[in-house]
Amino acid sequence: MTTNRVNEANATAEGQIPKLALDEKINSLATKYAKTIKMHGFRPGKVPVSLVKKEYKDKLESEAKQELLNKFYDDALKELKVEVKDALGQPAITKFEEKDGNIDVSLKIGLYPKFDLANLEECVPSFEAPVITDEAVEERLQNLAKAQANLVESKKDTLENGLIADISFKGFIDGKEFEGGSAENFALEIDSKQFIPGFEEALVGMKVGETKDVDITFPSDYAAEHLAGKPVTFKVTLNAIKEREQVAIDDALAKKILGEEANLALLKEKTKEELFKEAKQKLYNDDLKQEVLKNMAEKFTFDLPENIIEQEMNVLFNNEVRSLSKEDIDKLSSDQEKVKEKFESFREAAALSVKVTFIIDKIAREKKVVVKDDEVMQAVYYEALVSQQNPQEVLNYYKENNLFPAVKMAMIEDRIITNLLDSKLDTSKK
Repeated sequence: MTTNRVNEANATAEGQIPKLALDEKINSLATKYAKTIKMHGFRPGKVPVSLVKKEYKDKLESEAKQELLNKFYDDALKELKVEVKDALGQPAITKFEEKDGNIDVSLKIGLYPKFDLANLEECVPSFEAPVITDEAVEERLQNLAKAQANLVESKKDTLENGLIADISFKGFIDGKEFEGGSAENFALEIDSKQFIPGFEEALVGMKVGETKDVDITFPSDYAAEHLAGKPVTFKVTLNAIKEREQVAIDDALAKKILGEEANLALLKEKTKEELFKEAKQKLYNDDLKQEVLKNMAEKFTFDLPENIIEQEMNVLFNNEVRSLSKEDIDKLSSDQEKVKEKFESFREAAALSVKVTFIIDKIAREKKVVVKDDEVMQAVYYEALVSQQNPQEVLNYYKENNLFPAVKMAMIEDRIITNLLDSKLDTSKK
């Protein structure tokens, strides 16, 4: 065996698995299976090894090769003086060819890169903290009061924006009622943008007791894919027109929302704090997060494992292919040079993604940033509710497709970036 430490994150190993070793491994496995295999005409444990080798030839060869390959890899790590915990996943097998019974093997081995996080805080740019105005607080208080208001019958006989429609409706696609498209006595505030575009607008001008057909089309990006882009007819009946009672913004409202010990001053303070948290998170996500990650990638220089980069390139390449039409896929697959060129075009983006992932992982370990499994489940559950999908179906999909680790990593990244930005946050002017 010949090994080569290419750099801090990459190594190679080349060598040969002798035919003798393969034959011995096959014999060993066959002997082991002969003790437990049930075969017609033989008592348990009495099946001849030669018969086992004949009947299970392909299975035995496959298992023997895999075990010998694993041993080859383990021996390579020992020769490289690399602990198993410092090797990244499985090696890339660049050669595994049988010749005269022997097997020539070449491996590319990825290793955890070595680097330190000195002066990490320098990756955080200077920024101004959000300022919450009295007008913003007042607007939020108005919305809180509105949410607490009781609905009462309106004196108006014609539906208009700002009023609440008590409606019953059924939805039809191609003349057939579809699941989830109907409701009775549903309270809908007109111009709240709660329904798909065109629905609320079509109800304006209706009178109590009136029934009308509303013809609209589901948005092409609608969360329920089986409905996206489809024309639909809703048969809508206006049962009643209601409006909200006026609710005073005072101590009584504060007590209703925060408890008996609260007053209006405390409600305003809590409201301002909540608005600040929302504005801060929007600033972080929209303007600062990518800048911090970019600064990290530029500041910390270290070798990256090629096999991990190529795995990420595969992900990016496959995502791109899935977005292509069948015609474009056929055209691409007919030209292997273009396939290689397209695959290679993702190298830079893949390397950046891998580098940032290593940096975030190292920060998480050193700073002990942890996201628990139940937090991940709650996040996925909440996103399913927001996008009007069945939470249990979404959770099952994430589990079946092993997507939870990616969600956890994204949450850890968000937590780390938030902590870094908070360390530079000046709240004196909020």
